[in-house]
Amino acid sequence: MITVSPLPAFTDNYLWLLQRERCAALVDPGDGEVALAALRARGARLTAILITHWHPDHIGGLPRLCMEYAGPIYGPRAEAARIPQLTHALEDGDRVRLAELGIEFEVLAVPGHTLGHIAYYSPRERLLFCGDTLFAAGCGRLFEGTPQQMHASLTRLAALPDDTAVYCAHEYTLANLAFAQAVEPSNAAIAAEIARVRGLRAAGRPSLPSTMERERRLNPFLRCAEPAVAAAAAAHEGESAARSDPVQAFAALRRWKDVYRPAVT
Repeated sequence: MITVSPLPAFTDNYLWLLQRERCAALVDPGDGEVALAALRARGARLTAILITHWHPDHIGGLPRLCMEYAGPIYGPRAEAARIPQLTHALEDGDRVRLAELGIEFEVLAVPGHTLGHIAYYSPRERLLFCGDTLFAAGCGRLFEGTPQQMHASLTRLAALPDDTAVYCAHEYTLANLAFAQAVEPSNAAIAAEIARVRGLRAAGRPSLPSTMERERRLNPFLRCAEPAVAAAAAAHEGESAARSDPVQAFAALRRWKDVYRPAVT
């Protein structure tokens, strides 16, 4: 059986460690020392590294890891020039089989946050490692892509099975839920989720993974076709087209979230 453990790093990042017995893989190891310390504490041997995109907080640990590790490093072909340690360049539709862990991933192209961003999805294990594309109750900023690209990427992820465990790369959940509540103040599921996540964080536990079923109920960026969400997006920007066009509603929501600051209580 595979275990998935969060390795906190920096201010709010999670590096993900997958382990079966003494074999391990890392997803987005932005901090090499954090990753190595976790491997040593578990007595685990690193057999693979999976990269979702090129941002430094996701690949910054590679130089340190490569001082002690010579195995495969998988990542997006479109961003290979920015990830010099890459050994296996991936495209949409490729498969990654980690034999030592007994797991296989489908590679999903999910551009928007960056143009070459990919996600790793295991249909058998129902695990999704989505980097900074989809967050619990939120989504990544559009640093390189367009609203159309990001909306399409999120729509693709939202079509995954309900019980898919969503492993994103940041502990942004409470801030994202505050925005979700501003968009849909009458959504009782959001209020219940805020209470649940506050309890987890007060106990020092991560809010992740989420599930795809939960995200479809709570995440405004997956709910752009819902009348209440589209109306809130349109009202915020005074743009009536957002009421009928989910892409325009998404774009309006993303601009709103970029400047949103929750009220201090």
